[in-house]
Amino acid sequence: MIFLFYMYKLSKGTRKSREASLMKHICTILILSLTIGSSQAQQSESEAVASTVELFRKTMVDPDQATFGRLTSDFLSYGHSSGLIEDKRTCIASMVSGKFNFESIDLTNQTISIIGNTAVVRHDVFARTHDMEKQPSTVRLAVLMIWIKQRQEWVLLARQAVKM
Repeated sequence: MIFLFYMYKLSKGTRKSREASLMKHICTILILSLTIGSSQAQQSESEAVASTVELFRKTMVDPDQATFGRLTSDFLSYGHSSGLIEDKRTCIASMVSGKFNFESIDLTNQTISIIGNTAVVRHDVFARTHDMEKQPSTVRLAVLMIWIKQRQEWVLLARQAVKM
């Protein structure tokens, strides 16, 4: 319908003005198409990151070394709310051994920002824990995660938690 309206408008006026008007309309339609396409691609990437964050959450509750290995960068910096910082090898070992044991994890208020091949994820965490040699407990955290896209997969580069 809009296209027909533009075509009608173009039929009025001189040939030069019709060509100029047509070019403006083509440019407008092209820009709108690119903007919509970019927005859809951004949404698709955000959904992929959200799915990966959810898989990471599930893996923290039911630890699996291979899954943790696949979801984390070799350069991982994993910051606990206690101030402890672990690299990939130590973090995975801590999770799989039960040193840090999450019985349940609920994520709320999650935001995802994509900048190129980097995703910044923030969320609040409420978790039930039963760490090795400790009594069962609960924890409320604010978490910042940095994910990077490597070989078409999102992997965790850095994570920092603070107590709320």
